[in-house]
Amino acid sequence: MKFQIEDVTVYFPYDHIYPEQYAYMVELKRALDARGHCLLEMPTGTGKTIALLSLITSYTLSKPNNPVKLIYCTRTVHEMEKTLAELKLLHAYQTTHIGDRARILAVGLSSRKNLCVNSRVLAAENRDSVDASCRRLTASWVRAAAAANPNLPTCEFFEEYEKAGSNAVLPPGVYTLQDLRAYGKEKGWCPYFLARHMVQFANVVVYSYQYLLDPKVAGYISKEMQKESVVVFDEAHNIDNVCIEALSVSVRRQTLEGARRNLSKMRQEIEKFKATDAGRLRAEYNRLVEGLAQRGNLPFTDNWLSNPALPDDILKEAVPGNIRRAEHFLHVLRRLVQYLEGRLETDNVEKEGPVGFVASINTHAGIDQKTLKFCYDRLHSLMLTLEITDTDEFLHIQTICDFATLVGTYTRGFSIIIEPFDERMPHIPDPVLQLSCHDASLAIKPVFDRFQSVVITSGTLSPIDLYPRLLNFHPVVSRSFTMSLTRDCICPMVLTRGSDQLPVSTKFDMRSDLGVVRNYGRLLLEMASVVPDGIVCFFVSYSYMDGIVNSWNENGILKEIMQHKLVFIETQDVVETTLALDNYRKACDCGRGAIFFSVARGKVAEGIDFDRHYGRLVIMFGVPFQYTLSKILLARLEYLRDTFQIKEGDFLTFDALRQAAQCVGRVIRSKADYGMMIFADKRYSRHDKRSKLPGWILSHLRDAHLNLSTDMALHIAREFLRKMAQPYDKAGGSGRKTLLSQEDVEKMSDGILNEMQY
Repeated sequence: MKFQIEDVTVYFPYDHIYPEQYAYMVELKRALDARGHCLLEMPTGTGKTIALLSLITSYTLSKPNNPVKLIYCTRTVHEMEKTLAELKLLHAYQTTHIGDRARILAVGLSSRKNLCVNSRVLAAENRDSVDASCRRLTASWVRAAAAANPNLPTCEFFEEYEKAGSNAVLPPGVYTLQDLRAYGKEKGWCPYFLARHMVQFANVVVYSYQYLLDPKVAGYISKEMQKESVVVFDEAHNIDNVCIEALSVSVRRQTLEGARRNLSKMRQEIEKFKATDAGRLRAEYNRLVEGLAQRGNLPFTDNWLSNPALPDDILKEAVPGNIRRAEHFLHVLRRLVQYLEGRLETDNVEKEGPVGFVASINTHAGIDQKTLKFCYDRLHSLMLTLEITDTDEFLHIQTICDFATLVGTYTRGFSIIIEPFDERMPHIPDPVLQLSCHDASLAIKPVFDRFQSVVITSGTLSPIDLYPRLLNFHPVVSRSFTMSLTRDCICPMVLTRGSDQLPVSTKFDMRSDLGVVRNYGRLLLEMASVVPDGIVCFFVSYSYMDGIVNSWNENGILKEIMQHKLVFIETQDVVETTLALDNYRKACDCGRGAIFFSVARGKVAEGIDFDRHYGRLVIMFGVPFQYTLSKILLARLEYLRDTFQIKEGDFLTFDALRQAAQCVGRVIRSKADYGMMIFADKRYSRHDKRSKLPGWILSHLRDAHLNLSTDMALHIAREFLRKMAQPYDKAGGSGRKTLLSQEDVEKMSDGILNEMQY
């Protein structure tokens, strides 16, 4: 369908549109017109992705003199592929309506592991090994040596790509990762380097958050992006955590041992070069004396990691004299490693700010702040001079230099925390030194400053007013939408008591109470007997899930549950979990039904959909608070309180409830779907906790469902399932419409729109 939103003709590839999609587009257009940033919360399963893509591509078509580039960031490769599939459909629709004028180039960019077509490189097991295998075949010095000696292996796909030169381009179209691989094989070109090259020319780029938020990657992937771009962070409820991880570093004993091995190997290489090719070390020294930037003139393949500090904070001056010579630099790194080893030999938890830590390094190891700041760039330069291609073997020394550069660059927003053991396992010594970032706004600030519009959107952004404070920005539009439904297909309930009327909760003083464990087991058993198909259960942590499943097994509840449905469990092993999910789906498909045990903040809670018969009920056992004795969390809470005036309790509750909402949101993936959500903890009955759930869940949470016992919840579940089994009118003929045709949209009044917006 085709319709107008003010001066923009929107091309939408379906015959009907939801009212909330239309409202979402109107708000998004307001933000684009204002050239500002926005926060938009839209219920899961209401077509957020296609609404975004339709509006932004149509907006670009309506302004041919000032085209807008779309940078769409997703969290997982699976989400990236889904986005590109939607875009393909939209692109086909637009080209049939307006011909060649609608032609765009859209590229998905992922790591070499997902794009490489060279079987020798792909044989490596993890991403770092694949990257290193690729560098062994494509580094400029390897190719130069291979030109002289044809027996040396190179990558035929990269050679063909280089040979094609300026002809190596992608024709217009939408390319998923699979399409890129297929096109690369057909042409004999390397899909990874082709995609990286085309990113700067593409109208739409879809890639991971890290390519914009992690300075190490953003420095060489995203630095070409023009200011007139619109950046979308989809599923961005955890964006503050992604920002913090991008600027945090952990150093363990294994890291330091590995770094020592790396330094020994580098020393051998330097000795070898001194004997055979001292000129190269001298040339590097001269280049550093002149203070020439190393980034600008590097071959494409050699520039593999940027500085871990943010672009505005990097010194634009010559490398300090004391680390210009390679052997002097190694000596500095050896002293730094020795100092860190000494700091790990502690029996107490230590917490320090960057300023005090740098002063201590200067006193004990004689390394000043400026030297620390240059460690990462100096290491990169040295590895290029020594022609090191096995980058995966040198990860340890890279981590040390990463740490040194960050601690030398930032004076606030960070803490150094040294823990001799994990508090949950105090009898196992496992010392760790963590440079922990507390300020999410640091990593995202360059993105807000550089691009004209940044859209942060998700199904769970409640309470929406906390995000501008956490990320330190001022949105021009901040909106939360509800779900327009023809029937109440979502049934949230708050269960506070078991069938014996005893309260249930995962509060620390109650969680191991046998009465609570038994009541949780009886709740699942009763529900398994009446709910058809799939049930998904979320626990607050892996350790709690293990404990409760063991107890259920001992007192026979698990055996009774398995009379009704098979049980599958998520583990910390990705392969095992994937296998468990596949078998869970098979059990649901064959009609037997199944139960899946999972963990809030686990893999399943974030990216897996339990649509249709795969999820008819989600039970959230407890409130998924973070481990509140974590020293890193306590330091972050203190920083948020002092800097942004966010109270500890407010942040912890906000964080726990966005995770809970994310878990229960897995059950409803479209308006034709239906499902129940049980929040099984007496704390959810408190208004201050409950009110932080997204509006689209709260609008369906009736007062009568707020303080239930197991038998009352069972009665409500039976009634709900009976009601959902009746045929219904999808378009919503009676009363309010939930599917709008083109005519409806054209004569749509602002009144309906205002009613839609929550």
